Amino acid sequence: MVVLPGFVAVASAVLAWFIMQSRMEVALAQQRERLAETRGALDAERTALENTLGTALRAAEATAKLESLENFMSELRVEQRHYTRENRMLMQNRKSLVLQERMYFRNIPLSDWIEHEIMVEEGADMNRLVQDMTIFDKSVISIAEAPRAKKQLA
Repeated sequence: MVVLPGFVAVASAVLAWFIMQSRMEVALAQQRERLAETRGALDAERTALENTLGTALRAAEATAKLESLENFMSELRVEQRHYTRENRMLMQNRKSLVLQERMYFRNIPLSDWIEHEIMVEEGADMNRLVQDMTIFDKSVISIAEAPRAKKQLA
């Protein structure tokens, strides 16, 4: 009869151990579930923040590039000079307008003198010809008027 109380004590100890083990596993599973939810929320916030910052950063870079290009283009200028040239051949007298242009960045010449010769008829308005003719396209000089800049700003 001494064995029966000892057996009951060992059986109740094993039963208590199994119950405590299952309680600990349930508590551990609940902690892991909360940890997974927290990590998921954190990852979602991080992704949203990176997207927001990435978009803002790209917008800031695009604005900075556009401003630097506008600053560069505003410092480009074209120097222009012109004169008339007369070619005398036997009985023929040819008159031409020679237009020379040079592009500068601040005071640094970017190109050599580019010469363009225009045959002029007698009595033509020289000032009007000089204003109408240019080697460098004026719309390229102004960034605001360039077609590509308008597409980027829109």
